[in-house]
Amino acid sequence: MKIYIDYIFLLNFLFDFILLLSVSLMLRRNIKLKRIMLGSFIGGITIFFLFLNIDSLMLFLLKTIVSILMIISTFGFISFKYFLKNLVFLYMSSLFLGGTLYALNIQFSYLHEGLIFYHNGLSINVIVLLFLSPIIIYLYIKQLKDLKQNYSKYYKVDIKYKDNLIKLTGFLDTGNKLIDPYSLSPVIIAREKDFKNTGKYTIIPFSTINDTSVIKCIKPDKLFINGIEYKKKVRIGLVKNLKMEGVGCILNPAIIGD
Repeated sequence: MKIYIDYIFLLNFLFDFILLLSVSLMLRRNIKLKRIMLGSFIGGITIFFLFLNIDSLMLFLLKTIVSILMIISTFGFISFKYFLKNLVFLYMSSLFLGGTLYALNIQFSYLHEGLIFYHNGLSINVIVLLFLSPIIIYLYIKQLKDLKQNYSKYYKVDIKYKDNLIKLTGFLDTGNKLIDPYSLSPVIIAREKDFKNTGKYTIIPFSTINDTSVIKCIKPDKLFINGIEYKKKVRIGLVKNLKMEGVGCILNPAIIGD
């Protein structure tokens, strides 16, 4: 069996280049391409470890050392936290890309009947996989950015009302600009069932895209957002249901902006 070292090295170099580039884009490192190419070249030499007569543990240690050298040569060493974050994202990208390509290859290369798999002679060409890699990484980066953006909009909200402490997960919705016209207080939208014995309340008008209605509002005794007390005036608008799954209240951007 013939093994073309230069061909395998080139493929390894290109995959490492894609991985390092994805780390740079995800973490916004703004690294020059020549440094990414240097890191990819260092990563490419791991292919030669396969020809060494060493055990699996030693092979793992050598690959770990090379991955550390890849990160340092590409991104430098500003601090341990900076280095560790780069390394973790490199492994995350590698696992995601490698796992996805492996799954695609299995999907197209094997047929199965029940739990029995057998090769059908159709393999995905490695060049095709190489072209698919940037697309897979792009989707991966996009999902991570969307997740990070959405995660930053979630807050821990504690509302003290009468003798009760209501603990909710709040979501910051820029579309919630509801203001109590009487007290000029921003309004948080919450589920009515989370507040018992509301007693005294006010009714204020509000508008949606398709309708105009009124909402029942109460004044909380205290409001804490991520453990920090919000000391300005605020109202809690009570509705029967919130359409957002896993969210207990919808925060007003006027509150977070204060």
